Amino acid sequence: MPEPQQENKSRENRPREGRGPRENEGRREGGGREGGRDRGDDRRFDRGGRPDGPPEIDLEKLISDPLYLDNQAHGVVSRMRDMDSGTRSQLRRLYNAVRRAVRAPESERQHQFVMLRARLAYTIARHSLRSLDTIEKLLLQVTRKNEARGYERFRDLFEAIVAYNE
Repeated sequence: MPEPQQENKSRENRPREGRGPRENEGRREGGGREGGRDRGDDRRFDRGGRPDGPPEIDLEKLISDPLYLDNQAHGVVSRMRDMDSGTRSQLRRLYNAVRRAVRAPESERQHQFVMLRARLAYTIARHSLRSLDTIEKLLLQVTRKNEARGYERFRDLFEAIVAYNE
């Protein structure tokens, strides 16, 4: 009767049925997770080994390098075409809000951008525009830095995104 025990042991080492390859990643013998990480940390990479989300936009490079701005705009638009069903009118409305925020008096500008970020977050969640997550993160950086040049470059980036999306 030793044969059934061997069969049980080999079953223990196999992934459970119904589990995909990602659900078995990071498992150690004994059922623990490597380094104490939870499942949320494994979501950074998709099944192909590429990062899940879009790369972050570097604010300093955006301010200093116009070609970087152009490349980032192209990247956002290509992700929008791949991932989302965002409409041109949604982008235009957000872009108009960006333009109004940039034109606001200096004492009000940061507040306008904080409210713009809330509006952008709502639009992203409401219409499932996950490709604009990078823009939301950049908007947070710009708002924290609170410099006119950063606000202007953010506007320029958004303008390029709207233009390339047409």
